[in-house]
Amino acid sequence: MSPGPLPSRAGCTSRTMAPAVCGTLLGLALCAGSLCVVRGATFLYHDYCVIGAGPAGLQVAYFFQQAGRDYIVFERSHAPGSFFALYPRHRKLISINKQYTGKSNSEFNLRHDWNSLLSHDRRLLFRHYSRDFFPNADTMVRYLEDFASLLKLQVQYNTAIIHVTLEKNEQAWNGHYFLLTDQDRKNYKCSCLLVAAGTWVPNVVNFPGSEYVEGYETVSINPEDFTGQTVLILGRGNSAFETAENILGVTNFIHMVSRSRVRLSWATHYVGDLRAINNGLLDTYQLKSLDGLLEGDLEDLAIVKDKKGKLHITLRFYLENRNISADIDSITLPQDELDNFATRAPYDRVIRCLGWKFDFSIYNRSLRMMPGKGNIKKYPQIKPSYESRGTRGLFVLGTASHSVDFRKSAGGFIHGFRYTTRAVHHLLENRHHGVRWPSTVYPITQLTNSIIKRVNEASGLYQMFSVLADIILLRDNATTFEYLEEYPIGVLAELEMQTGRKARNGLFVIIMEYGRNFSGADKDVFYYNRAVGEAQHAWQSNFLHPVIYYYKHLPTEREMRLRHPDWPLPRPDAIHHIVEDFLTDWTAPNAHILPLRRFLENCLSTDLRNFFAESCFLFAFTHEKLPPSCQQGYVRMQGLVGGQELRHHAVQAGLLQDYTHTDFSDDRPPDSHDGSQEQLMRDHGIPVHPLQHLVNAKDEL
Repeated sequence: MSPGPLPSRAGCTSRTMAPAVCGTLLGLALCAGSLCVVRGATFLYHDYCVIGAGPAGLQVAYFFQQAGRDYIVFERSHAPGSFFALYPRHRKLISINKQYTGKSNSEFNLRHDWNSLLSHDRRLLFRHYSRDFFPNADTMVRYLEDFASLLKLQVQYNTAIIHVTLEKNEQAWNGHYFLLTDQDRKNYKCSCLLVAAGTWVPNVVNFPGSEYVEGYETVSINPEDFTGQTVLILGRGNSAFETAENILGVTNFIHMVSRSRVRLSWATHYVGDLRAINNGLLDTYQLKSLDGLLEGDLEDLAIVKDKKGKLHITLRFYLENRNISADIDSITLPQDELDNFATRAPYDRVIRCLGWKFDFSIYNRSLRMMPGKGNIKKYPQIKPSYESRGTRGLFVLGTASHSVDFRKSAGGFIHGFRYTTRAVHHLLENRHHGVRWPSTVYPITQLTNSIIKRVNEASGLYQMFSVLADIILLRDNATTFEYLEEYPIGVLAELEMQTGRKARNGLFVIIMEYGRNFSGADKDVFYYNRAVGEAQHAWQSNFLHPVIYYYKHLPTEREMRLRHPDWPLPRPDAIHHIVEDFLTDWTAPNAHILPLRRFLENCLSTDLRNFFAESCFLFAFTHEKLPPSCQQGYVRMQGLVGGQELRHHAVQAGLLQDYTHTDFSDDRPPDSHDGSQEQLMRDHGIPVHPLQHLVNAKDEL
């Protein structure tokens, strides 16, 4: 539903060209243009404020720009993508840049381009900036600068937002305005706030002796500085292994300690886990070359420095009643009681590589911006729609929104959040401007083709598997359907409200999934016979494959809430798995298309095959209801008319009988046929109606 005219901006709109007196809850305000003055404080107003000009901030800015919306992006640095100016420290990205796929379909190619943002400008594809499979981070900085400048995005640089609070106002879009203050004490006001600042605050574990630990963000990246040294690395993510990889050839040995076991991305199918490009330490560990991995809670550790500057690892409880600055000889070390203690050798350096977390410090308590729980506590709490759980109109984009699909999909990375950002923009367009979610209406005869086309080329479904889905809404007594692309399935129950589209006649949901028991840190993903090739066993597919859910009615919020925790959706009325394919090419007529079509026909109780005009002609005389292809084609003077070349092809394919060589030498009339009308239909490959025998008997009487 359209919200109507722009609500009061302290009583005015940004399109007000003449001064106007504005009433607010804070008192009288004077507004001119996009400038509002409230009790002496000046606020620059925009409908949408975006914090952060990283990839997610620039992506949503592009969509706002294309839609002609009033927005501003605040960036604390002098250029976009400031995170990539420093990280990764060793400058090699782990997001792939595949130059060649053997296909020219641009949508398909985005499945294997993990760095490009979405835009209409073909110059802004990352492959034009680098040919490296794993590009340099400096190239990403240059790419983001060009993206912002070439598209003329509204970015305000050197503006660090240091405080955000709320101003209640019943006339505002969401019942309040967002008030922002920058480092120069300038004030800004907006109706909707989008946080795309990422996670950039280093995770730090405090324990006795942690002051001796160097951080990933400041440690030297020159391997020569580590020559002949013994190094302990805290952490087990890509930053930890990246650091180890850089110094692997010059150190005495490297030990790595973390609370959890190593998680390999090829086993978990999560791109944020350890990638093969960084896992050289696993080789040297398992091939007995001094390096090693240990598991332990970092908060239980303690570090003691001896007179020579060497760092000794002990346990916190040994120091509970002692002064850590005391002489090391007076401190009990684990090896004093266990002489083969794993980390008994002293270290020259200890490096912390524990990743980053979201900066909550700038948000006033009125916004109720709270951290998540458990392993997502580094992210703010948000709904599956990417809106804050505490404040309406506050959305989190990019890496910081990864709590929605942490360790499940790619929402924390460019190749994932470029699509979730677009989904958020569609939600905002519907909520605030009455622009419904984009959709296309097709006749039901195109249902199979539409699904096959999308599962074979759609990059959003492919990258954000089990998170974004294509929705097919049945209309007009299932004679047409409406196709919506890449909708967040976590808010499926809210589809009508969030999209402005109606789901009254049932719906299909198309998503991509891995096999239920195929992903995990402890899984052997290379076991023999791991692939499924037969359509009848498609439900056992392990690799990423399309899954179609059919619901007679839109699932309710209760059904979504009570679904199995490992299921992306509630139990459907029917479900179909398209069997996995080694080439991710789901176009095989027998293995992929035919089972899908029959599933759709069973759900709709109709025949989705396409018929030649001759067959439709016979149906018109022998059946009460024509197949959809005849109703929407032949009856409307459309469809395939049997020309000589087409008829010859149909005869060769066994779809029509060849009458050109029929022997009429006997006494039968030339237009007669051997057998009844029932036989004629069989000759044309047309199913016989169950009551046809009664019709024939009546004719004989």
